[in-house]
Amino acid sequence: MGEAGASGPRCAAVVGPYLSGKTILTEALLYAAGAITRKGNVKDGNTVGDSNPVARDRSMSVELSVGHCKFLDDEWALIDCPGSIEFGQDARNALMVADVAVIVCEPDVSKIPAMAPLFKLLDEHAVPHIVFINKMDNYEGRVSEVLEALQAVSQRPLVLRQVPIIEGNDITGYVDLISKRAYEYKPGEGSALIKLPESVKDAEEEARQGLLESLADFDDRLLEQLLEDVVPDSADVYQNLSINLAADNIVPVMLGSGETQSGVFRLWKALRHDTPRSAKTAERRGFASNGEAVAQVFKTVHAAHSGKLSFARVWSGEVAEGSSLGGSRVGGIFQMLGQQQTRISKAGPGAVVALGRMEDLATGDVLTPGGRGEGGDPWPGPLSPVYAMAIQAEKREDEVKLSGAVHRLLEEDPSYVLEQNADTHEMVLWGQGEIHLAVAKDNLAHKYKIDVTTKPPQVPYKETIRKPVEQHARHKKQSGGHGQFGDVKIEIKPLPRGSGFEFSNRIVGGSVPRQFIPSVEHGVKEYLSKGHLGFPVVDLSVCLFDGQFHAVDSSDQAFRSAAALAMREGMPSCNPVLLEPIAKVEIDVPSEHTSKVNTLITQRRGQILGFDGKSGWDGWDTVQAFMPLAETRDLIIELRSLSQGAGTFRFEIDHMSELTGREADTVVAMRRESAAA
Repeated sequence: MGEAGASGPRCAAVVGPYLSGKTILTEALLYAAGAITRKGNVKDGNTVGDSNPVARDRSMSVELSVGHCKFLDDEWALIDCPGSIEFGQDARNALMVADVAVIVCEPDVSKIPAMAPLFKLLDEHAVPHIVFINKMDNYEGRVSEVLEALQAVSQRPLVLRQVPIIEGNDITGYVDLISKRAYEYKPGEGSALIKLPESVKDAEEEARQGLLESLADFDDRLLEQLLEDVVPDSADVYQNLSINLAADNIVPVMLGSGETQSGVFRLWKALRHDTPRSAKTAERRGFASNGEAVAQVFKTVHAAHSGKLSFARVWSGEVAEGSSLGGSRVGGIFQMLGQQQTRISKAGPGAVVALGRMEDLATGDVLTPGGRGEGGDPWPGPLSPVYAMAIQAEKREDEVKLSGAVHRLLEEDPSYVLEQNADTHEMVLWGQGEIHLAVAKDNLAHKYKIDVTTKPPQVPYKETIRKPVEQHARHKKQSGGHGQFGDVKIEIKPLPRGSGFEFSNRIVGGSVPRQFIPSVEHGVKEYLSKGHLGFPVVDLSVCLFDGQFHAVDSSDQAFRSAAALAMREGMPSCNPVLLEPIAKVEIDVPSEHTSKVNTLITQRRGQILGFDGKSGWDGWDTVQAFMPLAETRDLIIELRSLSQGAGTFRFEIDHMSELTGREADTVVAMRRESAAA
């Protein structure tokens, strides 16, 4: 593998909202660097970033894609990350290994609030980032409005690097605020240097002063120059910008269009000049550079023909094919360009590579020659699941394969969670939304040839009783030889909520022989798995207080049957009632949408417990509430709709509560209909 000087390759993660044009911009960067000879487009499904068949079918990125290239003799790895919030896990993981993030956004202020979590994540981990306002070729508004909206979601000051040149209603180029040079866009090629138009001079001077003032907040010498009306040297300004970008003190903002190749070369030059080297990133991430090979896995892929690939960033030392790393032998080292693999023999510091057939590796693992290493900032945990579907293989012979295939999906994307629900006996797959789970279904079909049926998961309702009853039951059969005889009298009583089930006996005089008492308890428990309303029964006690036996015909089975019969006959008289699980929900949302969230909670039979400012998040609230679990199933869809895609929530089951009236009647009717089918 070649090197970009002694410091090694660098890595940029391209991130941003869905439809902002990240994949096209990545394609434009690869084209400008000569890594590809022809630009693809998302509609035709021929871009490097969307080489996954499922991505092509949906015309959207569904997993990150790595593209290697060389720009002016510097080696780079570009990681194109999915834009949909539902595939945000890949972006989070990629940012942990990137030297810089390029945030791509549209000049549409209505879509910017949803970017707040991305900016927050970058600042929490001090990841240097540049904003690229894309699609400027079709924009007719004011850049200042977009900048204002972006500043509202960024804790770091935004520094405009360029101002647009406007002719009529069209943006025809830009002025670089440091070099004070003007450029005219040339669709499909690099921008051309032109004379600074008179019409933009005032805007250029005002914006340049704003840039210098922002930088002066971090440099006393520059501040003195501004106070003394001394024009700073451009080289000093460039250096100042690089230092403060690397420290995550400022966020440069650039303009252009990936579709028309406008501003792409200028973005490349900014990346080349300002992006920290990999050694600096390793230091920021807490890795010591001591010569030993250290790499970290940030993505797992199960490829159709090459098996498991572990995408990793080499932090220090050298990784060689055949060497031992992370407790496994390195079976192969590959540079990636989408799904195209180029085998290499070794990789040095800064390299982003795919390691072949290292089966035990997981995303986040730190790999050293001695095994799994320690050190580095803690890897961010997986996103909390917010949407679920129950899955089942269409063909019975695929059931065993399905479990293994789903576990591979979980390796590829840790924000999927598999639950084997003990109450409903369903295999439930949790994820980040409808599309996230639909893509999981598509991947099972495309990659693993397993067709599955999906449905909303059942709510684990239970039932209990409101009043006590004494019940007598006798099980008696005579069919030649030994018969069956068991006679029991039981007392069924309600218990406080959350008590579960208790069994006791008050047998005196041997009316029920001691050896048969456990059989009575067994028979009661058999019934409790499905009560009068069709659901598991909880929060009750059963006491065996009398009975009869036959010296010859009594048996364990006879007393089990008698006990189950007593429960079946007695429970309808106990005033059975349905219990539904109640979740404690925490909803995070921008403050301007809090009132809408409160309305949403009450509409979903929820009880608001209160709200407060979200810790560490300016302009955000966390609303706490109790809400029936049934009402949380599609909560994320409506929540994202009312909060412009920004809101999210977490929940856990808190308690069970009685459900009566029309809702209860509907639940019971549906359960009986399902049982009859």
